[in-house]
Amino acid sequence: MAFATRHFVRAASSDAATAAAKKLLIKHVTIIGGGLMGAGIAQVAAASGHTVVLVDQSDEILKKSTKGIEESLKRVTKKKFADKPEAGAEFIKKTLKNLTTSTDAASVVHSTDLVIEAIVENLEVKNELFKTLDKFAPEHTIFASNTSSLQITKMANTTTRQDRFGGLHFFNPVPMMKLVEVIKTPMTSQKTFESLMDFSKAVGKSPVSCKDTPGFIVNRLLVPYMMEAVRLFERGDASKEDIDVAMKLGAGYPMGPFELLDYVGLDTSKYIIDGWHSLEPNNPLFAPSPLLNKLVEEKKLGKKTGEGFYKYK
Repeated sequence: MAFATRHFVRAASSDAATAAAKKLLIKHVTIIGGGLMGAGIAQVAAASGHTVVLVDQSDEILKKSTKGIEESLKRVTKKKFADKPEAGAEFIKKTLKNLTTSTDAASVVHSTDLVIEAIVENLEVKNELFKTLDKFAPEHTIFASNTSSLQITKMANTTTRQDRFGGLHFFNPVPMMKLVEVIKTPMTSQKTFESLMDFSKAVGKSPVSCKDTPGFIVNRLLVPYMMEAVRLFERGDASKEDIDVAMKLGAGYPMGPFELLDYVGLDTSKYIIDGWHSLEPNNPLFAPSPLLNKLVEEKKLGKKTGEGFYKYK
């Protein structure tokens, strides 16, 4: 019996080792979208030794993205290599050497291990992109979306690689924020999931796992919290200033809900809550806000437009 037990343990260990060996070691990464999120993901991937191609629609956008990455790397090196400027310069040089850009996604995905989409939060646009890239990417390539609010499953269903599709939700600013939400759909294989977890750790992040539920973990808790703050203000129960102070001093939050809404963008918050409301119209947590809708109509979107719930110079 003891022999049988030892034999079983060895067999189980062997099976685990075989499963681990089957995981995809991600070396080459293609990131679609040169905005803040895409550029940030490109930076941390390149800085951790991955070969990265950053893709967007024009060279002008990509030049701006590259410049932003360079500036961000300089800020990182000031802290990381404060007493070793030569090592800092070498770190920047190596990171930028790992990064190239392209305006033709279809031509660069043929040799990539992982495609991360970080484009506009529009399901139709994302679906069209994944449907196209699915035709050009190798069979082993994993697809992932950086969406913060849309269903990963719906995107996966536009491809022939539902088992090699998941979510990688990074947080802004990517070089500073340690969290990545790794989203597993009902079709995502264990091999794909583990590969995405390993990649997240390789780029220096702390991954958490979540099923494909609206908002995943952080936004599912954060967005209703911010919306409830707006409702509190709409009812006249408290001023937005006092609500912000209360949550900073009483709950220890670095920003109050109205400050955070302005930082995130009121249009982004409205888009998220409208999408969830359409999925679950009877859920009071997802009820739209007349005040938020009014501010978005007036193009008062927060810090990026100079005015939202607060005014900015």
